[in-house]
Amino acid sequence: MPEREPRIVVNTGPLLALVAATGGLDVLRGLYREVLVPREVHAEILAGGADGFGIEEVGAATWITIWPIGLSIEPLVRNALDVGEASVVQLALNEKIELVCIDEAVGRRVARMADLRVTGSIGILLRAIREGRAIDMEEAIGRMTQRGVWLSPQVKAFAIRNAKALQS
Repeated sequence: MPEREPRIVVNTGPLLALVAATGGLDVLRGLYREVLVPREVHAEILAGGADGFGIEEVGAATWITIWPIGLSIEPLVRNALDVGEASVVQLALNEKIELVCIDEAVGRRVARMADLRVTGSIGILLRAIREGRAIDMEEAIGRMTQRGVWLSPQVKAFAIRNAKALQS
């Protein structure tokens, strides 16, 4: 079995996308030794939207570290991103964590400008497949779409093509 990455900081969108795709967050547990979620992201999850989607699954993932204190976010990061993305980038910088999981393009760009490595929900799913997890990417994308996760046609095609290549 490949060695798990040490640490990752995860944003709201990927957490919800992974819950939609796989029914939970165990995929993260198998890939990373420590999964951190800033308090601000946790608050976004607990707000739950109209139907509370993801609250139960995040609560059940007791192995996730919820960062216990609010973050003092650098003005450049705070002004460029929403509070969840900004807190993900700031926590990674503060704790010298190299990898963040953000799906939104602007958040990914800012994270890269801060010299962070970036992955997203599709990247997590592809890595899980590469490491032997049985995930049907087309079904996972279908479930994500049903839950309102938007993926461009290019990202869908990339994900399906690469999943098939990894599984052949």
